[in-house]
Amino acid sequence: MLKFPKHFTIISRHKLILPPLFLHTTTTTTTTNFSSDQTINSFVEKCHSMRQLKTLHAQIILCGLTHDTISLSKLISFCALSTSGDLPYAYNLFDKIPQPNRHMYNTLIRASSNNKSSNKAIFLYKEMVCSGIYPNEFTFPFILKACAFRKAYLEGVSVHLHVVKLGFSESHTIVQNGLINFYVGCGKIEFAQKIFDYIEVRTLVSWNSMIGGCAKEGGWKDAFFLFRGMREEGLDPDGHTFVNLLSVCSKTSDMDLGRFVHWYIEINGVNVDVYVQNALLDMYAKCGNLLTAGLVFKRMVNKNVVSWTSMVGAYAKHGFVELAKGIFNEMPVKNVVSWNSMISCYLQNGFCKESLQIFYKMCDSGMVPDETTITSVLSACSQLGDLVTGKKLHHYIRDNSVIKPTVTLYNSLVDMYAKCGSTEIALDVFLDMPEKNIVSWNVIINALAIHGSGYRAIELFQEMEACGIQPDAVTFSGLLSACCHCGLIEIGGYLFNKMSRVYKIPYDIEHYACMIDILGRGGLLNEALELVGKMEMKPDVVIWGTLLGACKIHRNVEIARLVLKQLLELESYNGGLYVLMGNIFCEAKQWDDMKKVRKLMKDYGVRKSDAVSSIEIGGCIYDFMVDDKKHEASDLIYDILNQLTDHLKSESIDFSYLDHF
Repeated sequence: MLKFPKHFTIISRHKLILPPLFLHTTTTTTTTNFSSDQTINSFVEKCHSMRQLKTLHAQIILCGLTHDTISLSKLISFCALSTSGDLPYAYNLFDKIPQPNRHMYNTLIRASSNNKSSNKAIFLYKEMVCSGIYPNEFTFPFILKACAFRKAYLEGVSVHLHVVKLGFSESHTIVQNGLINFYVGCGKIEFAQKIFDYIEVRTLVSWNSMIGGCAKEGGWKDAFFLFRGMREEGLDPDGHTFVNLLSVCSKTSDMDLGRFVHWYIEINGVNVDVYVQNALLDMYAKCGNLLTAGLVFKRMVNKNVVSWTSMVGAYAKHGFVELAKGIFNEMPVKNVVSWNSMISCYLQNGFCKESLQIFYKMCDSGMVPDETTITSVLSACSQLGDLVTGKKLHHYIRDNSVIKPTVTLYNSLVDMYAKCGSTEIALDVFLDMPEKNIVSWNVIINALAIHGSGYRAIELFQEMEACGIQPDAVTFSGLLSACCHCGLIEIGGYLFNKMSRVYKIPYDIEHYACMIDILGRGGLLNEALELVGKMEMKPDVVIWGTLLGACKIHRNVEIARLVLKQLLELESYNGGLYVLMGNIFCEAKQWDDMKKVRKLMKDYGVRKSDAVSSIEIGGCIYDFMVDDKKHEASDLIYDILNQLTDHLKSESIDFSYLDHF
């Protein structure tokens, strides 16, 4: 049996006593005739929450008043458009109506486009047309907005045909503006221009839509030409105009045009809001003028989180880590984008440990990481070899229903496991991916190549071809690297030729380096030297270094001398190459040449870079070098190392090379 709220009393089928909630009284209740449509509408207008509306809706059902479409339209409007409404409830209410009218359809299409439920808006429009209800000037702007958001070009063109057929294409500026926004959103700026040229009375919205479209496509000439035309017609620009103009200056890194916009604002005394100020800040930052960006930032009275984050990103992009950190620490409010900017700042500048520390602080603050956060942190784990943290993130992704992993996130996971040495797990993640793109295949092929699984990498390449995915230059870099690590000379040559002849991919210097390495490691030094001569570009230090490494393997002093000559002409002062050259002469017992190499190093001030090793203990990464005494337990570490060395020597095995450490 249905139970009524205690503050409602049913008097008859069409009468009831309403509580003070709807009657704006606090001490009395009044018997109200609820059969009047006007009365129902007045009660709907007095609702301030979904709880009130649902209570009223229940009474309408119980009183058998669900036949009145005007009242139901009021209910749907509140649920769909009110800030305290409930769009799913509006959908359910709508589905129960046998013959919904145009106002109901328009309300839900509008609400769906505003709430980014664009697919639902398109579905409702199709249903509306199929039911014989003609759309009007209140329908078209919102359905076109939904089509633009979804880039549903064919559906939008069909709506355009309806606009023309029903006679709304000539005198309804709001519909014409909707068409411009649709074509701009779908990247069809030329069609938007035709609509714009056809409008007799252009409003500020019309001009801003076209300027915004040109800005989106990077057409600075067209954007500023439109701006001039707008001024000639006597229209004053608003904040949207300036944001669009500054946006195109940011994209093209044209600071002169950006300054022109800034001067226009200053000279004409335009009252700008925080959005225009943020656009100014962003323009100067992306054009590399951090001093002016900082001045704009300091002059801002009402900074929002975007202002602070833009300044952090500006300093981060140009490597000013401490300045970015200072701004970040001063931020009164931080959102997930702010945290991501600081994590990315440390990551881009090689401070991977610091990026992880910021991530931990972010989690401690209660901020929920998003996909961008996790992708950045996985990259830090890859560079540090921090498998423990990487696995924790993988578990977080798997157990969190909120995060829907995209192909980019899966690619980051595969890359993390591969660079941390867990190629089997990387391969499992790759095989379980619901969707793969070219980056996915490249990541796993390169991972297998680095870890010596050359044949498996080539098998995956064949699977990739069978799936119809076109390889790119990165794919062949991985394949050639796989052949190099596994000594697959013939297969490497076949793939090198296939890259150019079959897929028409031009060789990069990296591909030549891989092929030279393949030939050099296989002892084909003359063929490798011949390939160097055929290169379209001038060989760099990497090419000569690769060839020099092959010379050391096969003790070819003659070609090594040629390489040394080229290195001296390049004025390359890479300490590792000179040490390698000295070792070649040393092994060949050519002491005079070895002394010359050492003299060259001394004359040019060349030093061998200190090698840094890393070790993970208890989830923490520790870096150390030879004879490093910085660690607090270094005495204990060296004591144990000496014990191990003594033990090995006592086994009557030749470990004399340990004396060099």
